[in-house]
Amino acid sequence: MKQSPIGVFDSGLGGLTAVREIQQIMPQEDIVYFGDTGRVPYGSKSREAISKYALQDARFLKKMGVKILVAACGTVSSVAPDLSEELGLPYTGVVNPTCFTAARVTRNGKIGVIGTAATINEVFEQHCQLFVSFVENGLVDPADELVQLMVRRYMAPFKESGIDTMILGCTHFPLLADAIRQEMGDGVTLIDSGKETAIYTQKILRGAGLLRDDDHKGESNYYVSDTPADFEKYAALFLNNSPHNHVEHINIEEY
Repeated sequence: MKQSPIGVFDSGLGGLTAVREIQQIMPQEDIVYFGDTGRVPYGSKSREAISKYALQDARFLKKMGVKILVAACGTVSSVAPDLSEELGLPYTGVVNPTCFTAARVTRNGKIGVIGTAATINEVFEQHCQLFVSFVENGLVDPADELVQLMVRRYMAPFKESGIDTMILGCTHFPLLADAIRQEMGDGVTLIDSGKETAIYTQKILRGAGLLRDDDHKGESNYYVSDTPADFEKYAALFLNNSPHNHVEHINIEEY
């Protein structure tokens, strides 16, 4: 099982920010990524639909022989059941790792969370669905006046509340971290859900004796439920221009 890949899934391509972090801290590990680009976004769907989609996504990854399931999606992590019980594999979402870190680093106990509608309905405070649209259209430059205006609008309630820690509760949002940090100032610590999830995944694998310990150079293979052309268009943005190979369309309804 040590040589088996890590399975990562998301409702779209935002989860690639978690893949990027996994590649950096565990370069020896192979990764299989599934982006449900044909049914994105999950954030506006019902709890029943989200749970169904998450189970189908996880079943596909299990078929690919993964050793752990990583739901790189704040929505799934918030509302779907624990997939480890259903599929018999180690599992983590993004919510617990980021919450653990936020609770550890906050100084005044005031923590903000930004995410999609479904995530925020379960957790706290500010629904920022427009962030997703901006990121997926490459609008992330903190010097862009339109980006600044959007971030200022969403961050206003947090600035008034006096938070000192903010969870970026959607894997799209780290790409806007510079703009958010520019607006919120150095007194607010941003918690990157992708980074914290990668660290937590490594901890689970090490604890289970599943962490690969050879000199293998990890490879990442990618699957989507819509046209691979969209992946090719946005992958460089999410993966920070790291090389990628094998992008394939699958029919997720078969799972």
